[in-house]
Amino acid sequence: MNQAQRDLLDDPQFLALVKQKSRVSGILTALMLLAYFGFVLLLAFAPTALSGMVGGDATWGIPMGIGVIVFAWILTGIYVRWANSSYDTAIAEIKARLEKDGE
Repeated sequence: MNQAQRDLLDDPQFLALVKQKSRVSGILTALMLLAYFGFVLLLAFAPTALSGMVGGDATWGIPMGIGVIVFAWILTGIYVRWANSSYDTAIAEIKARLEKDGE
């Protein structure tokens, strides 16, 4: 590991950003797990709740399952938007500051 990498890993602003990233990804992961396991547990312990017919031949389980998949896409979009607008910008600023300080 070179000095520039050590400086980055020791930077308080970078460490705060790492904590923020962990918090954001943890919240989004918890939401996804809640949606997925909620759906699976609903199927396992209350199958009649999703057995009602929707339209012709489909039960409520089909749109609910599709909803879980769409929810995963939405969470992914939220993370990508956050990373592109906030995280990547902050990393670039920290690197630029450290490069300037290292000169």
